[in-house]
Amino acid sequence: MADLPQTLDQARHRDVVGMREPLIRRLCIVLLVALCAAGLANLFGQRPGTSKAATAAASLSLYAPTHVRSGLYFEARFHIVARRELKQATLVLDPGWAEGMTINTIEPSPIGEASADGKLVLTLGHVPAGKSYLLFMQLQVNPTNVGHRSQDVELDDGTTPLLRIERDVTIFP
Repeated sequence: MADLPQTLDQARHRDVVGMREPLIRRLCIVLLVALCAAGLANLFGQRPGTSKAATAAASLSLYAPTHVRSGLYFEARFHIVARRELKQATLVLDPGWAEGMTINTIEPSPIGEASADGKLVLTLGHVPAGKSYLLFMQLQVNPTNVGHRSQDVELDDGTTPLLRIERDVTIFP
């Protein structure tokens, strides 16, 4: 067997006698595993949930995550069920839907898009009584976006407010 180089000591470098380094390595691995387990348990978000609101005129279900991470792609699904005819169904979204987010697509495309008092206004058009309307939005959280944002949603018939879902989103780094 070859001799050890002069700068190495067998007890210290091979047998690791008297060193705390293996303990530090093990603690780092345990910390990394705990972080991964917390992510799998949805502690940092991304798993979507459903928020609902209903009136005599219509109901609205929103299926989207309330906790997301920077850089994450996610989808929001808006499901409107008209209990009476909605002549000009309109979704009014708080600025938190666009602030620090990239809206990749909105399907089906709204008939019109506008801004009212800083809110996004998506005109969906006519929804007959007893029928439903599904709207999908694909978004990405911008990497520098961190904190809490209001993502309230209001369903209007023209300029008449029908119902509102109040929600917030938390964005982790």
